[in-house]
Amino acid sequence: MRQPLIIDRSRDQHFMAEALALAAKGAELGEVPVGAVLVQDGEIIGRGFNCPISTHDPSAHAEMVAIRDAAAHLQNYRLPGSTLYVTLEPCSMCAGLIVHSRVQRVVYGATEPKAGVVQSRGEFFQQGFLNHRVLVEGGLMAAECGAILSEFFRRRREQR
Repeated sequence: MRQPLIIDRSRDQHFMAEALALAAKGAELGEVPVGAVLVQDGEIIGRGFNCPISTHDPSAHAEMVAIRDAAAHLQNYRLPGSTLYVTLEPCSMCAGLIVHSRVQRVVYGATEPKAGVVQSRGEFFQQGFLNHRVLVEGGLMAAECGAILSEFFRRRREQR
């Protein structure tokens, strides 16, 4: 039996720290440092970091990788009662996947002014045509999540 959703800020910070650690792994591989973990009933069921370059897969965003990992782990394409922690505001591709996989809640860190569709470029999850509602919270550990991205792009500019 699935437990009801209880929001716990210290638990949210713990899981966002896990996502940040995954983002750092991606940065080590030269990938844009975005990390994600999917949690259900207090346990991580999926992990991912951006890896489109190394996998030659344009869909290999952190959220996509974490959701695929969780679905394979549970042997189910639906992930009800789960919370996705991601270091960067999701894009349209990832937002669509979040709805289709029935993720209950998304907690993200930094906003993405160019392509984020939770608040920056629109409010995707508020669209009336969607058949699943997602609870969303942004800004958790935003400074840390933004700093890893800023540092990555600063180093990249220096290398050029």
